[in-house]
Amino acid sequence: MKWLKRVAFAVVAVIALLLVIGLLLPSGFKVQRSVQIAAPASKIYPLVADPRQWKQWTVWNRRDPAMQMTYSGAASGVGAKWSWQSKTEGNGQMEFIAAIPNERIDYTLAFPEFGMNSRGQLLLVPEGGGTRVTWTNEGDMGGSPINRYFGLLMDRMVGPDFEGGLTNLKGLAEKG
Repeated sequence: MKWLKRVAFAVVAVIALLLVIGLLLPSGFKVQRSVQIAAPASKIYPLVADPRQWKQWTVWNRRDPAMQMTYSGAASGVGAKWSWQSKTEGNGQMEFIAAIPNERIDYTLAFPEFGMNSRGQLLLVPEGGGTRVTWTNEGDMGGSPINRYFGLLMDRMVGPDFEGGLTNLKGLAEKG
C-alpha cells in the first residue's frame, strides 16, 4: 500500500510540474514560410486576394475535396470572408482585413471549436525578376498551459501546410 501512495504522489508531482512549465512557456506563436515565384505580383495577387481561388492552391482543400465552403462579403480584398466545415481539416473562418493590390493581404483566422484566433499576411515583394511571397500567421494561445504546449508545435504542424500551399501557388502562377 505504501508503494501505491508513492506512485500516486509521483504522478501528481509530474502533472503539477508539467502544468507549471506550461505556464512558463510563451503564449504566442508564429508560422512563416516563403517562396520565390517566377511571375509578377499582378499574376499572383488575384490568386490570394479572392477566397474562391484558395481552393486551387491550399493543401487543406486538396486533402478534403468535400470541404463545405461558404463565402460572404466582398468578392476579393478587404471584407472578403469565408468559412468552412471539414471532418478532417476542422471548421474555421477567415476574413481579409487589409489589402494593397499586388503587395499584400492581411487576414484574421478563427477556429471557434478551439477558441483560437490569429492574424496573418501574404506579402508579395518583387525580387530577382519575379516575386517573393511570404505567408505569415501568428497568434496567442492564451493562459492555458495545455494550449501553450500546443503553441510550441504550431510551426511544425502548420509550416508544412504553408510550404505545400506556396508550392502549389507557385505552380499556378508560373503556368503559361
